[in-house]
Amino acid sequence: MFIAFVLEGAAIFLLSAYGQNPVLFVVLSAFVFFAWGEIYSLFPATNADTFGEKYATTNAGLLYTAKGTAALLVPLSSILSEGGEWHVVFYLAAVMAILAGVLAVVGLKPMRQREIARSEGLTGARGGVRRAGGLVSAGEA
Repeated sequence: MFIAFVLEGAAIFLLSAYGQNPVLFVVLSAFVFFAWGEIYSLFPATNADTFGEKYATTNAGLLYTAKGTAALLVPLSSILSEGGEWHVVFYLAAVMAILAGVLAVVGLKPMRQREIARSEGLTGARGGVRRAGGLVSAGEA
């Protein structure tokens, strides 16, 4: 996730600076849209890995509503772009994408490590399930 978010932030920043060049516009737009696609692949997988499979579809649906909720910020971008200058909007989007990448490493990674350690404690080192009588292998459970 860090790579995708930072790539997106860098591409948005560069798009703002060099978007008037037709070739760079196409190339940088491709990078931006490539990184935007992560919401469909990385988010549901990370969600299920982090919070478990029991409510994975419900949680993924709630995560996906963030995309619609973000549409409420469109009026803010209109205010920021008054006078025909969109650079502020692009810079703000780039900073937010890079911040999300940093948060993926600083916040999400430790959370995932704690969850992995907790789940290994519940299942044992070999992937079995702990029961009162001892460890049962995954095949027997």
